[in-house]
Amino acid sequence: QLQASGGGSVQAGGSLRLSCAASGRTISTYRMGWFRQAPGKGREFVAAISWGASSTYYVDSVKGRFTISRDNAKNTVYLQMNTLKPEDTAVYYCAAGGRTTMSMSTSYDYWGQGTLVTVSS
Repeated sequence: QLQASGGGSVQAGGSLRLSCAASGRTISTYRMGWFRQAPGKGREFVAAISWGASSTYYVDSVKGRFTISRDNAKNTVYLQMNTLKPEDTAVYYCAAGGRTTMSMSTSYDYWGQGTLVTVSS
């Protein structure tokens, strides 16, 4: 089970740190990703990180603003979000999977319940 937390309401330019804690399984053998879904839109890839954190991937719109990291000892993945924009408003989901194309939702087998991020202008 994946539990996402850390969402909230923030003004544009602000920061939030999302956490995704796993229980019942270890994340150390999984590639981990964050996706988001804005109101009325489909689910969008945001960021992903390889097993040992040697590789990270981001959608162009968040590069330089968001940072994904993982602490396998704590069984937790993080998404640090800085310089937030209103267009970042969405429900954010964490996911765990093993397939190599980490930007695709079909590469992930396990999903958290989502945490809402609202950015006001």
